Amino acid sequence: MTEHSESNTQQPYNRAGEQPTTTRPVMQSESPYASTRGSMMSKQLPAFDEAIINKYNRSGPRYTSYPTALEFSPISDGLEAKILQNREARAPLSLYFHIPFCRHLCYYCACNKIITKKNSDSGDYLQYLIAEIKHKRRLLSVPEGSSKPLVKQLHLGGGTPTFLRDEEMVQLWEFLQTQFEFLPEDKGDYSIEIDPRELSGETLKVLRNLGFNRVSLGVQDLDETVQIAVNRVHSAELIENVLNEARDLGFHSINIDLIYGLPHQTPATLDKTVRRIIEMSPDRLSVFNYAHLPERFKAQRQIKEADLPDPAAKLTMLGNTINTLTEAGYQYIGIDHFAKPDDELAVAQREGKLHRNFQGYTIMGDCDLLGFGVSSISQIANANTRYILQNDTDLSVYQANIDAAQNNSAVMPAIKVIKTSIKDRLREYVIMNLLCHDYIDFKDVNQKFGIDAITYFINEIQQLGAMQEDKLIDMDAAGIRVLPKGRLLGRNVAMVFDEYLEKKHKNRFSKVI
Repeated sequence: MTEHSESNTQQPYNRAGEQPTTTRPVMQSESPYASTRGSMMSKQLPAFDEAIINKYNRSGPRYTSYPTALEFSPISDGLEAKILQNREARAPLSLYFHIPFCRHLCYYCACNKIITKKNSDSGDYLQYLIAEIKHKRRLLSVPEGSSKPLVKQLHLGGGTPTFLRDEEMVQLWEFLQTQFEFLPEDKGDYSIEIDPRELSGETLKVLRNLGFNRVSLGVQDLDETVQIAVNRVHSAELIENVLNEARDLGFHSINIDLIYGLPHQTPATLDKTVRRIIEMSPDRLSVFNYAHLPERFKAQRQIKEADLPDPAAKLTMLGNTINTLTEAGYQYIGIDHFAKPDDELAVAQREGKLHRNFQGYTIMGDCDLLGFGVSSISQIANANTRYILQNDTDLSVYQANIDAAQNNSAVMPAIKVIKTSIKDRLREYVIMNLLCHDYIDFKDVNQKFGIDAITYFINEIQQLGAMQEDKLIDMDAAGIRVLPKGRLLGRNVAMVFDEYLEKKHKNRFSKVI
């Protein structure tokens, strides 16, 4: 992509106040972030230190982007179209589709969702998705020698993507084939989130035949008392049957989502769930911290605060889960995520090729993210600037925008935007490497951004002194490395480099643990 396409002839700046250069060197063939975790069998495990976690457990972003979504501002007329027209044609795409519908309300949920049992809602919504795809596709240029933009990654999230009927999923997929060129399924990453309760007998077969090669199953907990308290009841046998069917059908990677901190959970009940899930042997696990914010999320008002585990119990759950999963052979990726050592997410991390975006950790860091549907987010790079855009979060407003676009091609669905500066790109690079690879290499930063990193970040380095004393990190002239004791607190390390946090958003996020 263009951010690394030019040779850098400028000398590093020597003053922290100087702007980083917008001219970039050629990308190094060997990543300085490869093998920082050692071989497959000698990976760096996180160290659970309750006293340290309590000391540093503060509110902070998850950094699926930098700047974070709190920096959105209203988009000006014509800007989204210009951004799409000017994106680099050679850059591959990652497509995201938000399917907001759910048949049942899960009380813990903080996602953008619409509870409905009306089957026709999905068909109506699909027509809006198709209209949006057409509208955006006409603005995209294509690589030389190609007739369509290249897609390397696709993800359906929600809500419940399998609210779409099987024939509607086929219709969407077949239409996408007419608009984009997809990598073969053995090279691309095509995934979908699944509620195991919302599958027909043929759904997994349909998805696999279309080309989906990765699935994520929302489980959260296997304890019936917990399930009833959050209104998400299913049996362990159902989960195991769905997982085994997905494996038999040849899905490359299967993820299971769990949550700790739910009502009526105890360290003993969660440990039983984790061990049962390990028996099922998913390729990846996401173990999320439940953040109880009923003042922001109406569904959570159904949960009685008195039924929630106290902070000490939550820490015990987290520590037990980490120990149990790592003892079972799972590699801790970071921020709630675990993977088997041979899963491509773990391989990418060891090779220094892991990235983060609004979908979480990803192996496709060279892609522009193009979002479709209500509330969806796009990340598009133009030369040395990256734009982050979001569609309206209200379904009726989103649909009205798409309807208006049918009569006026100048109308676009995005209503908010972030335009990143070169300083933002520099800080994003530091933050994402700390979160993906537990390391930032000063020489690498100097070469990519034309600065002297130690001088430029002298204030941040001084702020990290306490973390170094507590052995969360190690700093020297080569860079900053997150140590085992600091791996669970990687977000705290990253926050030091966030220029917006202390100034504007100190108390807007959930706690890191």
